[in-house]
Amino acid sequence: MAGWFRATLACVLACLAAPLAAAAGDVEVQALDPSLADPVPADVLSGSLDDRFGPMSYRDLRRRGGPFWLRLSAPTRATPADVSTLVAHKGRHLQIEVFVRRNGAASALPRATRIPNFSGMHDVLFVMPADLTVSEPLYARVEPVGRGAEALRFSTTVLDDALSAAAEHQRMIAFAFGALMAVAVAALLIWFVLKDKMFVFYALLFSMQALYMAYQSGQGFEWPFLSFALPLGSHAWNVPAALSGAAACLFVREITDVKRFSPLIYRIFGWFAVAFTVLALANIADLIGLGGIVAMIGNLIFVSAAAFTLVAAFMAWRRGSRAAGWFLIAWGLLETFTIATAIGLLLREAEDITGLLYYGLPLSMVGAAVFIALGVADRLREQRAALTEAQRRAQTDPLTGVLNRRSIVERLEAACARAQARGLPISILFIDLDHFKQINDTYGHAAGDACLRAIIDPIHAELRQSDVIGRYGGEEFVVILSSADSTAAHPIAQRILERVAEVSVEGFGTPIRLTCSIGVAASDTLGVWGDRLIAQADAAVYAAKRSGRNRVQVASALAA
Repeated sequence: MAGWFRATLACVLACLAAPLAAAAGDVEVQALDPSLADPVPADVLSGSLDDRFGPMSYRDLRRRGGPFWLRLSAPTRATPADVSTLVAHKGRHLQIEVFVRRNGAASALPRATRIPNFSGMHDVLFVMPADLTVSEPLYARVEPVGRGAEALRFSTTVLDDALSAAAEHQRMIAFAFGALMAVAVAALLIWFVLKDKMFVFYALLFSMQALYMAYQSGQGFEWPFLSFALPLGSHAWNVPAALSGAAACLFVREITDVKRFSPLIYRIFGWFAVAFTVLALANIADLIGLGGIVAMIGNLIFVSAAAFTLVAAFMAWRRGSRAAGWFLIAWGLLETFTIATAIGLLLREAEDITGLLYYGLPLSMVGAAVFIALGVADRLREQRAALTEAQRRAQTDPLTGVLNRRSIVERLEAACARAQARGLPISILFIDLDHFKQINDTYGHAAGDACLRAIIDPIHAELRQSDVIGRYGGEEFVVILSSADSTAAHPIAQRILERVAEVSVEGFGTPIRLTCSIGVAASDTLGVWGDRLIAQADAAVYAAKRSGRNRVQVASALAA
């Protein structure tokens, strides 16, 4: 996902590198006539070749190949308390030495430091002599070694200012890298618990984004644990960008759950993931001169995948996927900063938009990781809610909404185990609706169902929060009274009996008046638990029906 946009930005940076190469900052630059052989520093600094320097065309110099000399006119801007430096903004493969004429001999300017920069660039700072005047030229010998970002320009600055800005930029990149790697590791740890492949894709996505940002900013090459990739050049960030694209495709199709509403879109994401993986492997084609073709194909894949992802995520969001909405927010954040950076680079130099390069882009990536993490959490919430609802439906009676027979028996076993462990009693109420077959035969099954639903609220009105009711079968209900002995259970049953007798079901002709018979079984008087309590309460119900119905019968009294 983010890799697509970052890779697009990398392409913009690469395209802009050549035009920027001709810029010279606040330093006037001239190039030695390329027809001359590579002279020694003493000959150049003697001044005898000064009339052979002319306007610099970096492209022409590089097309010729080999080392070349430049003549620099650098104004001094530092106060006596500051250290003035010449900054060479260049590709990493350009080896450069800067000389000044002192006492009739060539004197090399000492290097103060090297500062990494974006897209294979870095800045080399040379300390200029404190007594350098505006009329005194500097001479730079540039020798290309290998391949890299084709850019070269010069400017001047104060050493302390440059070091302070570089340290701040390094802290920002390090913070963003650490944050992205932290969320990636956290996602991987969560995967070990939940075993949801979405977390693997999330971890791969943002770990590759972290590597991409570290190498593309140049900071990663300076860190000991990542510096091994220095010989890889641009491949060090192009490969993670492509792999993050593959991970993004697999992640997006999981978090948006597109398989549920469009198996075709699900498969297309898979094809894009394969294409990105092939693109990562295709970086080797640069070694045989096919890098330009691979880059062109890669740009097409990046743009196509980005547009397709936007449409698919929007469709998923319109279909009710909140996780897809979080993804769209993250996408918008990344796209905004990418476009702003690209426009800034078109209109201004990289040094003028450091806020976007070192703050906007890294923080947008971290922000995207956070928003997508919220999307993942939302997706898990939806899954948990769906699972909870499925469990509720599996445990409840669809007609009355109370527990079904299997669930009420399971609850009873658990309640009995707790009561026995704590030395507490437990009681069972077995409620049987009177003349239920007659109601069905006279008024119809719809009326019977209405009667079963109608008695639930009156029963609930007399129960405590810890008590549980379930439909045992047909017109039979079982109530578990936790921590209630026979003395406490009997009045509860009597009140339920009276409330049911007040129920009148209308809408089926003559109002239907209801009564019920209740059997009570308590562990303190019977000394039995679990299913045997239900059996005793069931026997008491039959006794109540034989005695005329609409009454409460306690099992202990029956046994006596």
